[in-house]
Amino acid sequence: MGKKKLPIGIENFEELRKEDFYYIDKTGFITELLHNWGAVNLFTRPRRFGKTLNMSMLEHFFSVDKDKSIFDGLDITKEAALCKEHMGKYPVISVSLKGIDARTYDTAYQMAVRVIIEAAAKFYFLLDSEKLNKHDKAAYKDLLDKSMNESTFGSSLRQLSGMLEKHYGTKVIVLIDEYDVPLAKAHVNGYYDQMISLIRSMLGEVLKTNNSLKLAVLTGCLRITKESIFTGLNNLKVLTIADELFDESFGFTDKEVKALLEYYDVMAHYGAVKRWYDGYQFGNVEVYCPWDVLNYCDRIRSEP
Repeated sequence: MGKKKLPIGIENFEELRKEDFYYIDKTGFITELLHNWGAVNLFTRPRRFGKTLNMSMLEHFFSVDKDKSIFDGLDITKEAALCKEHMGKYPVISVSLKGIDARTYDTAYQMAVRVIIEAAAKFYFLLDSEKLNKHDKAAYKDLLDKSMNESTFGSSLRQLSGMLEKHYGTKVIVLIDEYDVPLAKAHVNGYYDQMISLIRSMLGEVLKTNNSLKLAVLTGCLRITKESIFTGLNNLKVLTIADELFDESFGFTDKEVKALLEYYDVMAHYGAVKRWYDGYQFGNVEVYCPWDVLNYCDRIRSEP
């Protein structure tokens, strides 16, 4: 029997589970998130530590229209009561800001608008919803307009979550991946003030003044505090690499790396892997960079 494929560069949870990739079970992240409830949760971790894959996992777990069979056999299914209450129960808005990389603000803004349009277009059925009135549907069409103004952009995710709550009759999960990337790129290219104002308005509306919000999760490499991007958000829970909570949710632990190497019959290389890639500590746990470990494992399998 052949070995499972190594999930190098795979960030879509459904693809990983359905296409026979090796998976280190991180569904305990869902359990910990729901047991340590925070209305808005910001996770800051370095790049290449599985943030996007975990966000995809959350989307597939919570969403009303995703295939739940991909969780079969994983740790989360042992939490029967939790799964019954939350699995497949919510509309989910999931956006990634990591592609907003431009030399000018105008180009970056156009990229940001496309992100919102793509998020809104996933719910095109809202135009036929009997729960939405004409005003709601007109507002929804504005979210599909590539020439939307900054005011519409700022309120876009809040408006979309309100429409989804009306349609489904339940509050909404919001997932925002790599929220800090547009700010980092703007800083490098000289339009930081404009971008911080834009992102602050969007986050402020969807996270602070949004009665339709059930739960929000944000990821990034940085916590932007100087300009108080989260001013007034008294329900924000920030989880950094120094926190013990969620310290095993991102990256590979030593036990997980050993299991991976044993599975691929390359345990003899454990010493080298530990020497090169066991360079992080999250909370109380020593953590390996998944990207490095997977690529190294791939190399030593093909060139032992």
